[in-house]
Amino acid sequence: MKKQIVLSAALVALLGSTNIHAAENLSTMFSEGKTSGQIRSFWVDREYQGTAGNTTHRDGWAVGGHLKYETADYEGLSFGTAFYTSNALDISSNRADYLSNDMTLLGPDNKDYSFIGEAYAQYKRGNTVFKAGRQKIDSPMAGTDDARMVPNLFEGYLLINKDIQDTTIVAGHMTKFAQGTFGRVYANTGPSILAVTSGYSYVNSMDHVGRFVNMGEYAVGQNTDGVSIVSATYTGVENLKVQLWDYYAHDILNAIYGEINYSWKCLLTDMIKPSAGVQVIKENAVGDKHAGDVDSLYVAGKINFNVENFNLTLAYSQTGKNNATESALNNAIITPWGGMPAYTQGMVTRHMFLAGTDAMKVAGSYNFKDMGADLKTVAYYAEFDMDANSGYGIARTASEAGFDVIYYPELVKNLQLRARGNFPRTFAEGATGTTGWSEYRLIANYNF
Repeated sequence: MKKQIVLSAALVALLGSTNIHAAENLSTMFSEGKTSGQIRSFWVDREYQGTAGNTTHRDGWAVGGHLKYETADYEGLSFGTAFYTSNALDISSNRADYLSNDMTLLGPDNKDYSFIGEAYAQYKRGNTVFKAGRQKIDSPMAGTDDARMVPNLFEGYLLINKDIQDTTIVAGHMTKFAQGTFGRVYANTGPSILAVTSGYSYVNSMDHVGRFVNMGEYAVGQNTDGVSIVSATYTGVENLKVQLWDYYAHDILNAIYGEINYSWKCLLTDMIKPSAGVQVIKENAVGDKHAGDVDSLYVAGKINFNVENFNLTLAYSQTGKNNATESALNNAIITPWGGMPAYTQGMVTRHMFLAGTDAMKVAGSYNFKDMGADLKTVAYYAEFDMDANSGYGIARTASEAGFDVIYYPELVKNLQLRARGNFPRTFAEGATGTTGWSEYRLIANYNF
């Protein structure tokens, strides 16, 4: 709470010192502002299958996006706001029919919705930027996860400083979280280990879309003082990037995220450009421990090989195991605010953060730019070996194959066309058998 008071006071001081100048130049400040946004069309079709006899077939089509306005800055001060919306184009008359309507494109009860997702004040001085209010945040353990119609959004304070050469320092405090549409795929009406290890609420991922909720209330159903963030990213050594993040979720847990990426020259040929990365996540319960006695560790590594327009990536990860008497959350990686940095995640299968999971992923991509087309294709396969004490179903191996095709047509500037597919097998397994599906997505994004 003290951190919130200090940051609020800082904002008041900043605005107070510039209000007189802003008032004298309101006309210029607003007349030189800029408008931007995105129009998005999203169609998804998912047909379930498996030995459990699940014959559910869901689909949906929606259109929406966002419209944003930012003022010009005056002596470093500026303001911004953005309106977000999602509206059904193809849905059955009974919107509560979740056996046929896809639940991940719209709001609660599959209703259209619109809201002010960004509303902030920003102040720039030298190499420092301070931003307060509703805003987008993309960081390893808290992010937009923009996989459907509307992204995750945050309310709070963020400061970014680049005074130290080759180093970016970030400090902030997030008080509220507005879940995006994708989180509704985790249709939990009670505690859900799958949802909270996949980027969303442990208690309710269905009803919080499009509204800002206390960070702790959203994550575990308990009001808290939010999440404090500090990080440092260093790029001062050629071909090397090092980043370290600390997320202190008051009365829930402390999460430390570290990552190192390095590229080098191949000794055999200049055609091959190799690179590698290592990431580590360590979480420990703090304060009132609203998520229980969390004491978890995740480690992962990857290696990439670029050969002209082709890229091959191999990745492996491991999450610590629970013993038979521990809670499912004890050794799991909890990430309830859209953070999904794992090297081994699938498009939809994110089992690598469940306790006791060994995961691997292989992915290949090809860029057709040398053939005159702004086209990129990706294919991948991921596999997740889960422990009997993961807390999610019984011991098993899940897998997911998929593809992603991204095309920018030359005739329409700023238009992106995208086709995606994912095919999980043994995504879930229980006494009645296994469940998987085949899902296809067609997406059009027009930026302006």
